[in-house]
Formats: sequence, structure tokens, C-alpha cells
Amino acid sequence: MENIETAPYNPRFPNQNQTKHCWANYVDYNGCVKHYGGDESKCLAFKQAYTSLCPTAWVTEWDEYRSSSIFPSSRV
Repeated sequence: MENIETAPYNPRFPNQNQTKHCWANYVDYNGCVKHYGGDESKCLAFKQAYTSLCPTAWVTEWDEYRSSSIFPSSRV
């Protein structure tokens, strides 16, 4: 069974609403993977954080946007 934990405290997002924290970790993860040429092993902390914070529907939609090259972030 997979051990699921929530993302650690991040001082950039001190309030309860974690939407920006979710978005930032998703973008950081995909940017990290892109930077390392597809090597996900160095980016797992970002993935763990966004998978614990982001609704699955959002991630699915953002993945579709990235595959269609219409994702609204230049870092990914």
C-alpha cells in the first residue's frame, strides 16, 4: 500500500487556501522534469506535493493542456 502524506508547510502560502500551492508545485514539477530531460527522480518532492494538494480533475485537465501545448505557463 502506498504511503500518502500531505505537502509540508510552505511559508509562501500561509493561508488555508492551497490553490496557489497546488499550482506552483504542479508547474515546478513539470518544469523540473523538463529541465532534467525527463528524469523524474530529482523532482519527486514537487510531485508528492501537488498530488496531495491538487484535485485529480485539475491535474488531468492541466495534463491535457500541456499535451496540446496550450498550458498557461512558460516554465513547463
